[in-house]
Amino acid sequence: MSHSLDTLISFAKRRGFVYPSSEIYGGFAAVYDFGPYGVELANNIKAFWWKEMVQKNKDIVGLDSAIFMSPRIWEASGHVGGFSDPLAECKQCHTRVRVDQLLEEVGVQADEKMSETEINALFGEHMKEVSCPKCGGHEFTDAKSFNLLVQSNLGDFTNDGSEPVYLRGETCQGIYVNYKNIMDSMRVKVPFGIAQIGKAFRNEITARQFIFRTREFEQMEMQFLVAPADEMTWYDVWKERRWKYYEALGINMNKLRFKQHENLVFYAKEAYDIEYEFPFGFKEVEGIHARGNYDLTQHTIHSGKKLTYRDPHTNEEYTPHIVETSAGVGRALLMLLSDAYTEEDLGDGDIRVVLKLKPALAPITAAVLPLMKKEGMPEKADEVFALLSEQFRCEYDDSGSIGKRYRRQDEIGTPFCITIDFDTLTDGTVTVRHRDSMEQERVAMSELMAYIKTHLTTSSS
Repeated sequence: MSHSLDTLISFAKRRGFVYPSSEIYGGFAAVYDFGPYGVELANNIKAFWWKEMVQKNKDIVGLDSAIFMSPRIWEASGHVGGFSDPLAECKQCHTRVRVDQLLEEVGVQADEKMSETEINALFGEHMKEVSCPKCGGHEFTDAKSFNLLVQSNLGDFTNDGSEPVYLRGETCQGIYVNYKNIMDSMRVKVPFGIAQIGKAFRNEITARQFIFRTREFEQMEMQFLVAPADEMTWYDVWKERRWKYYEALGINMNKLRFKQHENLVFYAKEAYDIEYEFPFGFKEVEGIHARGNYDLTQHTIHSGKKLTYRDPHTNEEYTPHIVETSAGVGRALLMLLSDAYTEEDLGDGDIRVVLKLKPALAPITAAVLPLMKKEGMPEKADEVFALLSEQFRCEYDDSGSIGKRYRRQDEIGTPFCITIDFDTLTDGTVTVRHRDSMEQERVAMSELMAYIKTHLTTSSS
């Protein structure tokens, strides 16, 4: 069953996954905060990605580069001169809009390489078909290029803007400029990859689609450096690996598809997106790109430092080519919420909301629930919590009826609810309730850790 984006937005706030940023001050457009369960889910997504990408691969190393970098890096990468979107303004209400997005909504695709003259010609041709998202008007100013880099005054004591510093617009540039450092310190040889998780910032013109497109976001990227002749072979390898990653993530694969880029940037050989069918349609969750040697070549030119590699076997010297995989934490989180959110009709108007996340990704692995607040049950519940919280994220809940507590845990995706009852006091067993089936089993406290570990790895959810 599909659900609207509004349903997911309401659910995400109500259950502590995502809050509007600065809400008590009226909010801050296109910026969001992850709540208590949202940050746990985001951390689990990142840990899952890191394990699959770095821990399980002997030829990939990690990096955490700085958010602030030399402005010359962004000049070399082309972001200062060409990292822009076409911006226009509604003549009626003065709302700023992205022209390419307006055109896309009426089925017209604008090429990223179009000049301002070309985009305005296309916009003028279809202006009566598009409408302002705020007032519905059909009259707009001409489109102008709007640079997406977020400028800072870091170290700018003169404040004249002559040497602006930027918050990074993407994380991969930090990988490229550290490539030689990693080569020198880690004994790696081409082919090898560099992985990074980190924040990036873009001055998006319009806020759209909840956390799908935001001005502050976190990327999970891996840049795989290869010999020029091997680029497309490795590109196919990473396409297949990244598709299998989403199977391992527990996503409904019927809602995923590959989409090939029709208009490649001049230096790319090929580019595909993995798209998920959100409530607002198929949209990109990950990009896989064959980037050639453009990035390292640009940094060689602008820095004056050689970024070549000499093959120890053939003695051939070349600038490595790059196969990139890039995914967003926020988009992955929204995809998982969209995919896992379920409303089950149990009859007689009883609707159970359950978040059917893969158990290993759930914000809370086990909820510890003393049946009563007396008779020694809280003390036993404390023992269980102390035992399990050594290895799992647990939650202690003694508020309300046991049925209501089960439902609260269902909503946040907790795979195991552990109830401490009268039998626990006499025989040392607890009741373990499973989220998806709602079946219950008696398990000895001494066996509880092993039981949860086994069911976490064998569950198909």
